Amino acid sequence: MTPDGLAELRNAERLLDELPSLLIGLTSDLRVTRWNRMAGALLGPPAPAVIGESLDAAGIRWDAARVLQGLAECRSLGRPARVDDLAFTRPDGSEGILGLTVHPLTGEAAAAWGFTVIGADITERKQLERELAQSQKLRSIGQLASGIAHEINTPTQYVGDNTRFLQDAFADLLGVIGALTRLFQEARSGPLGLERLGAVEAALRRADLDYLAAEIPVAIRHTLEGVERIATIVRALKEFAHPGREEKVMADLNAIIETTLTVARNEWKYVADVATDLDAGLPPLACHPGELGQVILNLVVNSAHAIEEVVGRGTGAKGRITISTQRRNGWARIRVEDSGAGIPEAVRPRIFEPFFTTKPAGRGTGQGLALCHTVIVEKHGGRIRFESEAGRGTVFTIELPIAPEEEAA
Repeated sequence: MTPDGLAELRNAERLLDELPSLLIGLTSDLRVTRWNRMAGALLGPPAPAVIGESLDAAGIRWDAARVLQGLAECRSLGRPARVDDLAFTRPDGSEGILGLTVHPLTGEAAAAWGFTVIGADITERKQLERELAQSQKLRSIGQLASGIAHEINTPTQYVGDNTRFLQDAFADLLGVIGALTRLFQEARSGPLGLERLGAVEAALRRADLDYLAAEIPVAIRHTLEGVERIATIVRALKEFAHPGREEKVMADLNAIIETTLTVARNEWKYVADVATDLDAGLPPLACHPGELGQVILNLVVNSAHAIEEVVGRGTGAKGRITISTQRRNGWARIRVEDSGAGIPEAVRPRIFEPFFTTKPAGRGTGQGLALCHTVIVEKHGGRIRFESEAGRGTVFTIELPIAPEEEAA
């Protein structure tokens, strides 16, 4: 090699070593061939300690099973594979999150596979994303607060009315019991006087036992229903507002939808009837439940606003929102369909752009559908698309992957 060629090679090596991202080179049998300075800074061992060693013997404190899974996927598919949100431990003992991409390398022989792993510490970015998502969720709750208060107030009122009725009924029954007790005491001591019998008859007339016998069970049932309704709203609000976990958890997609509809009821009940067709055979999914709830909320609220453009608020006319789930070819599919105004054709290419909105000031930030796209596509590896017809309505379709073990279950 010429001196100029050697100089260029050294410059290339220096550039690779100074990359702000970690860079790891691996042979087909997963022995380390390259380990730049950032890899050593993030993962601990310096290059001289790991070059030539097997990856599993390098002493890296990360989720090795997921890294091996990414390498196997890259090998089998022959294309880059992502290993997102990889937990690792820094040299100082602090916990962090890596985002890695595994790239395949081939030599002249088809079997001569190797890998390049490129990644970065995304801990701070993930924290900012969580804070933004939680801020968006709390903002949504703030917007829904008056409606939620109204939803709680209605059952609270008839719980209070029924409780007051039961209080009065109890006082009447105590009057009857008191009159009967005195009657019993007189009967034990001697003949009963007509005056005492008349007092008992008067107490019975005041109490109206037939009426109480018919109405008390109804009042108790309505009170219990009201308490359960309040508990359902509070439980749904608590589940919706929960910040969630960093890692995915198994969750019931249908329950997430029902919880969200409960929280958002005051947003849609005046302008739309909501129908659900939820597949009871849908398996639990590994997901971020709170973020999926936010996605459903955004779509339902958008549908309600689109319907309101058509029917008006307070007119008594209503549109329709239909939410369905089904399992199909290894995917969990969610459809949110409305009979609203539709999305104007001119803005359809932009609806998933951050901060883009067609709503008036104070009603939309342009973050709702952008967040939906991020949550579904980037965080869950899913797909989201829509079909819309002006004046006829819009259908959003979400597809989330079902893991093979979830599908088998």
